[in-house]
Amino acid sequence: MTTTAKPTSQDLAKSDYPKRIDFKLAPFMASDDRIASWQILNTVIPIIAVAVAISAVTTSLSLSSIVLSPILLVLMVLLLSRSFSLMHDCGHQSLFRSKRSNRIAAFGLSLIHGMPQHPWSRGHAFHHQHNGNWDRYRGPSALITREEYESRSPFSQWLYRALRHPLLLFPGGFFYLIIKPRLALLLSFFEFVSYFIRSIFKMASSGCWISPKRICLNYKSNYFYTSGECIDMFFNALVVGLLWWWIGSNIGYLHFWTLYVLIMSSSAAVMIAVFFIQHNFPDSYTSGQENWSYFKGALSGSSFLQMPEILNWFTADIAYHHIHHLSERIPNYRLRQCHEANIHLVNDVHRLYLYQVGDCFSLILWDRKQLELVSPFI
Repeated sequence: MTTTAKPTSQDLAKSDYPKRIDFKLAPFMASDDRIASWQILNTVIPIIAVAVAISAVTTSLSLSSIVLSPILLVLMVLLLSRSFSLMHDCGHQSLFRSKRSNRIAAFGLSLIHGMPQHPWSRGHAFHHQHNGNWDRYRGPSALITREEYESRSPFSQWLYRALRHPLLLFPGGFFYLIIKPRLALLLSFFEFVSYFIRSIFKMASSGCWISPKRICLNYKSNYFYTSGECIDMFFNALVVGLLWWWIGSNIGYLHFWTLYVLIMSSSAAVMIAVFFIQHNFPDSYTSGQENWSYFKGALSGSSFLQMPEILNWFTADIAYHHIHHLSERIPNYRLRQCHEANIHLVNDVHRLYLYQVGDCFSLILWDRKQLELVSPFI
């Protein structure tokens, strides 16, 4: 008796494969402001309540504080995961019906995470445009090919692996979420001042004068693609800075920063880890530029995380990531319905179980010849 192996995503890419026109997506793209508003409320209010509770509980060294503190910290990280997912939907203009409502909600949620949403969402859009095309997009960890890895020195190989170790998600996540945006804003300020001074000297030497407004309009930053990104980042940094000052002055700066670094590092690590395993998993669709398919990148280059219902709530159903990549305009509260309506077409989507997550973090090389993600130890 012979058994037939389940076809891989690469095999399906060459044989029988569903077409995008087969999917029923349009009915699920409609945003509902009532649902969106309720999601904001049932996320932000608990975050504020848990933050106050954490501040109160951690001021003492009683037995109750020792027991409650870890529970509250885990709850806060989970709530922040949900909040980030909602902010992510705002960036896709899918949570609310209007662009204005999505921008307002996104800015408010960005204050919770300390990270400007608009620049992040534009970078995230690039991921959606090229998911599965490993010539254009190498994921959040900037992976390299097996050939590039093997050409490196032993120390360089070790450093590459070390920088992509899961434990580095914690300091790396805090840098990505909190430090990097402010560093970019500071560097862009010095860059602009340098550009302005050089422009003045250039005008003085040439005798051809232009207005300061024109100088500003001609300025092209190496840190922002649009003025909107810079404006969003400036106001995020300003308001977040004021919040840091206000909270720190009320509960003590050492107390505040100890909790803040711990919570935000853990939150960022979880969010980056989830994003990583949604696209870096065994048999994930990988392609070069020449034969890349957006549709196959969405369906076979996104995993379907199998999680308990409570975790699906805390992540706003982002586990249905294949549906999200099929159409980013489907809000989180319709992803499950869309999946179930198209269940006959998604049977071969890769189901990833929590016990398999550890295996994903070893897949940090792209084998261009075999079109697969591999471990450096194989």
